Amino acid sequence: MFVYESAHIARRGGFSLGEAQVFFKVRYRHQQRQKPPGSKRPPSPPEPRGRGALPRPSHHHSSPPLAAVLAGRRQGLRCGKMSGSRAEAEQKGDSRQRLQVNEYKENQNIADISLRPVQTTVLGVTAKVCLVPFSLSNYNTGQLKRPKSLLDKNSNSEVTCKKSKKAEIKRSCRRILTPKMEATSSKEESTLQKSSLDVHAESNKWQYKSPSDTVVLSPDTESSQEGDSDEDTTPGLDDFSELSPYERKRLKNISENASFFASLQLSESAARLREMIKKRQPPESKRKKPKKKENGTGCRRSMRLLRVDPSGVPLPAAPTQTVLEVDENPLIPPGPLEMTPENQDDDNALFKGFLQTWAEMSKTRSKNTEKELSSIKSYKVNLNGMVISEDTVCKVTRGSVSSMAIHPSEMRTLVAVGAKSGQVGLWDLTHQPKEDGVYLFQPHSQPVGCLYFSPANAAHLLSLSYDGTLRCGDFSRAVFEEVYRDETRSFSSFDFLTEDASTLIVGHWDGSMSLVDRRTPGTSCEKLIKTSLSKIRTVHVHPVQRQYFITAGLRDIHVYDARCLNLSGNQPLISLTEHTKSIASAYFSPLTGNRVVTTCADCKLRIFDSSCISSKIPLLTTIRHNTITGRWLTRFQAVWDPKQEDCIIVGSMAQPRRVEVFHETGKWVHSFLGGECLASVCSINAVHPTRYILAGGNSSGRVHVFMN
Repeated sequence: MFVYESAHIARRGGFSLGEAQVFFKVRYRHQQRQKPPGSKRPPSPPEPRGRGALPRPSHHHSSPPLAAVLAGRRQGLRCGKMSGSRAEAEQKGDSRQRLQVNEYKENQNIADISLRPVQTTVLGVTAKVCLVPFSLSNYNTGQLKRPKSLLDKNSNSEVTCKKSKKAEIKRSCRRILTPKMEATSSKEESTLQKSSLDVHAESNKWQYKSPSDTVVLSPDTESSQEGDSDEDTTPGLDDFSELSPYERKRLKNISENASFFASLQLSESAARLREMIKKRQPPESKRKKPKKKENGTGCRRSMRLLRVDPSGVPLPAAPTQTVLEVDENPLIPPGPLEMTPENQDDDNALFKGFLQTWAEMSKTRSKNTEKELSSIKSYKVNLNGMVISEDTVCKVTRGSVSSMAIHPSEMRTLVAVGAKSGQVGLWDLTHQPKEDGVYLFQPHSQPVGCLYFSPANAAHLLSLSYDGTLRCGDFSRAVFEEVYRDETRSFSSFDFLTEDASTLIVGHWDGSMSLVDRRTPGTSCEKLIKTSLSKIRTVHVHPVQRQYFITAGLRDIHVYDARCLNLSGNQPLISLTEHTKSIASAYFSPLTGNRVVTTCADCKLRIFDSSCISSKIPLLTTIRHNTITGRWLTRFQAVWDPKQEDCIIVGSMAQPRRVEVFHETGKWVHSFLGGECLASVCSINAVHPTRYILAGGNSSGRVHVFMN
């Protein structure tokens, strides 16, 4: 109640809360002394606390009347003020607002009371002011008008000061709305407006602080501020019509800062800096070549290279000699070639005896009689009896082995080897020492891709090369006859379409095929057949139904019917598309042709059921086997064993080196291990048709023979 009445008196009297509290206490004590002696004295009011509170005065002084207190208050205020309106203007501009509280002494005689200021206590609150650029370009100059009237309670000096302040604000607003500010980019204005809103929110935050931080102003200061707020209210500025003088001062500073930043022309300076940065490109890091001195002497050079004699006289120019480019693989001239071994003398009696012996062995060739397949157990026993020794290992060719064949004789053992260098080597294992039984020939200039002994005459050895030639080596006449020649194409593989070996089917690396008849004179083909394959690696004819043959392409395997071949537009009878990578070979089983084995670069050996050649050949078994030989090794080619038609033989990359045998069901059967005699990978393997003899060739021309 005490605080409420003090505040009410302060509002009505127009003075501060502290002065109202002093007055109220004096009046309260005066009223208590005026009461009759017998009345009870009520308890004294609680002492006020806070910034406006004063020390409780002693009770032996008498309380002055209301008129005397008010007169003393006005007299003390006039004494404590500065010189008129100037001090009041300075007090408005200062960020620290001062509160003046006067203490009065009380005398016993009320009529002789004199009020004088004893002590002045200055209480201040420092307000944090953030000056942020603010744009007033959205407001028109015409909206800034003079106020209609001034408050009557202000003096003439205050009116003059307020008019000058209002004119100054108007001039600052006009300076803001200059062409430079109007040319400011919309992006900068939005940034300034956003910052001004933040400052306005901060000012409101300071305005609604807790009561403990509230600044108590003197009545004159409050009245002057109210007058300023009324006068500075502009009808055009609706958003700022009820702002305090402090906020108006802040907005004035913002406008002045905005005009200052606009006068700096920061956007134009930034544009110039960007252009300067673009022009300043980093220097090239390339090393500058030193300029050659035309007249200066260079580094010392050989007089022989300068073609100058020691006396400095230039030597005569040497006659130019035409250098003939030597082909690494020159083509062998067409026509028959004499069978002359490169590693033996021409007059060697051993070679003549060798030719005579094998010509007679071919005449007494035993006929192939169909036999039932033996059991796997007996087959394993026979394989375990096959061994290798130093006498059965020999280097036959100088280059990597690319093809192999074993003579079908049952009396003697003869191994034919085709190399990548175009050589054909013959090794008779019955000769001792073994080097005397090796004969090397050069019938081709490029790798020998396929090598077969003729099924009609074992004295004939047919060899096919990438150089586009197909030759037949005749042991009885000691000559290599030319069967088929086409230098514009590269041959990859061939096989016999008939049992008498008179008709051949030849595959080309470009995906085409040739039909060759040996009975026709000349070295040309009967028919050139185009297929849908982009490449043909191997060609193999069905052993029973010889009109069918199978070709291994790049990713597909096709089965064709020789009776339906045309010059172009040939469609395969069957296509096998189960392979995902490059295919190395595809062969029918040698006796019945009921199975097909393929070797693919996806590390899988696949076995198909070809017992019934129709629109589709089903897949029976897939065998996981490492077929990644790399760049320097010949690719693996799995072949059938004619003695056991359901088993295949293939080289291996495993350690120790070996040659492995698998059953058509995928089960492992046997591994040929040679110990120290077999220390390399045998990529190409050949099997004797009736005897337990296995020959494997590596990438250095060495042949390893396992025999019983």
